[in-house]
Amino acid sequence: MKMGLPAKIFVTLLRLSPARIQNRMWKWWYQKMAKTNDDSRFRFMNYGFEDGNGPDLLPSDEVNRLFIQLYSMNLRGAEIEGRDVLEVGSGRGGGASWVARSLAPRSVVGVDFSSEAVNLCNQWYGDQDNLSFVEGNAEDLPFDDETFDLVYNVESSHCYGDMGAFIEQVHRVLRKGGTFCWTDLRDAETMSLLPEMFKSRGFEIVKSANVVDEVLRALDEINEAKIEQITKQVPKSIRKSVETFAGVKGTPVYEGFVNGSMTYHRHMMKKIDVNLGSNSGTGSARMKIR
Repeated sequence: MKMGLPAKIFVTLLRLSPARIQNRMWKWWYQKMAKTNDDSRFRFMNYGFEDGNGPDLLPSDEVNRLFIQLYSMNLRGAEIEGRDVLEVGSGRGGGASWVARSLAPRSVVGVDFSSEAVNLCNQWYGDQDNLSFVEGNAEDLPFDDETFDLVYNVESSHCYGDMGAFIEQVHRVLRKGGTFCWTDLRDAETMSLLPEMFKSRGFEIVKSANVVDEVLRALDEINEAKIEQITKQVPKSIRKSVETFAGVKGTPVYEGFVNGSMTYHRHMMKKIDVNLGSNSGTGSARMKIR
C-alpha cells in the first residue's frame, strides 16, 4: 500500500525537522485527529497485542480486546490496586478508562498534549470517579514531585522531541520506589540505546521483552477491520495518512516490523535514587522513519 501525498510529506518532515518542530507537528496531527473524528466508539489508537494470555474482559470491552491487551501486557507484574497512577500520552482515553475500571487503582490521571483529545475524554469518561484527564507536555509534566506510585506510557514516546527530558519528568513525579511501565516502537538501532538512557536517568529495569511478534499478530488480526473503520470514519482527504500511522499492512512501520528494521519493546522499571544533574541535557532517541 502506498502512502498518500500528505503522509509522505509528514514523514519526510518528521525525519528532517529539529526536535521542537517534530513535537509541534505531532501535536498538530493529534489535534487534527481529535477534531475530525469525535466518534465515541473510536477510543484506542495503539497497534494491539496478542499472545493468547489476555485478561478477562467485560462483554462491552471485547470489541477492543487487542488494544486493551497491549495495556495489560505493559502493566503485567505491576502493583496497581489502591495506587495513584498516571498515563502519559493518554490519547482518546480508552486505556486509562480500562485501567481505572478494571485494576482498582485509587486514581488514574491521563495527560495528553492534545487539548481536543483531553476535552473528548472528559466528556466520555466523566462518570468514572477515579479517572481524570488534563492537558500537558510529556517533557514538562504539570504535576508536583512524587505525586504518583506508577506511571505508564503506551505507544506514545516515539512522538516526543526529547526522550531524555520525558524520562527525567517521569522520575520526578514518581514516589520513592515507584514503577514506570513503558512500551513502544523504534527502529532497531535506536531501541538498543534506550536501556542505557533509562538507567542513566534513575531507573532500574526489572523486566524487559521484545514483543514485536505479538504486536504483528494483532496487526494482522485487525487489519481488515481497521481499514474498514478508517474508510467509514475518517475523511477521505487524510485517509491514506491515517492508514500509514495506524500500521496497516504494506505501510512502512508494518513492513519494518516484518523485515526487522523496526521493533517493539516493553520495559518495567523501578525508580532509584540518583543524581540527575549530569544527565539533564537533551536525549532524543527518536524513531528513525525510513
